[in-house]
Amino acid sequence: MKFYILTILPKYFDGPLSVGILGKAVERGDVKIEIINIRDFAEDLHKTVDDLPYGGGGGMVLKPEPIVKAIESIINPERKQRVIAMTPAGRLLNQKIVKELSEYEEIIILCGRYEGIDERILEHFCEDLISIGDYILTGGEPAAAVLIDAVSRYVPGVVGNRKCVEEDSFSRGLLDYPQWTRPAVFRGISVPEVLLSGNHKEIRKWRMMKTIERTLKRRPEIIREELLTQEELESLKKLKENSSVKK
Repeated sequence: MKFYILTILPKYFDGPLSVGILGKAVERGDVKIEIINIRDFAEDLHKTVDDLPYGGGGGMVLKPEPIVKAIESIINPERKQRVIAMTPAGRLLNQKIVKELSEYEEIIILCGRYEGIDERILEHFCEDLISIGDYILTGGEPAAAVLIDAVSRYVPGVVGNRKCVEEDSFSRGLLDYPQWTRPAVFRGISVPEVLLSGNHKEIRKWRMMKTIERTLKRRPEIIREELLTQEELESLKKLKENSSVKK
């Protein structure tokens, strides 16, 4: 898979895309990333990429001309591509969208700055608008890094154990179960006995219950009952009943 990043701050990506699992995937060629400086497509002497907003108001707006030229320099009808703008006005990123985007060969990501991007770009030259949360960043670059990291995990070879990707939190509308490691006792706090028992059947059942319990307590809105097994549905029902009794 290949990602194109359209930005006015190309140096921003020197760090986050060159370390860890993603950095190794880039080194191997499993993931390709090309950073494109929007200023390179500005034709005036000062390489201007922004201007004052029509109608007045504070801040500057990214101009359409250099952005369109940058996008058109990449578009290839023979490739399965998706042009995305990172903007607070976009649909909220979730695991379903991440998986959907992983089916593309190439993703073109436009990073906003200042007061935003000329609306004509968003309406007519981008196929998707995506937000990573209901808060404001200084620009779309951090959001682009998040999107690339999340989508790349679905690319074959990026994560060694493919099963880990399929069982990740949110993949089936459930948070992951809690994890512990050595030592078994830390400052008087012990690891749950079941995890030390060696009884894998009981461990599996305990983890399933904890997964549902944690999701019900912390993120009940993400639960997708249609994706749960019969055993999980029964556990969910039991936990809901116990919860209502306590109230």
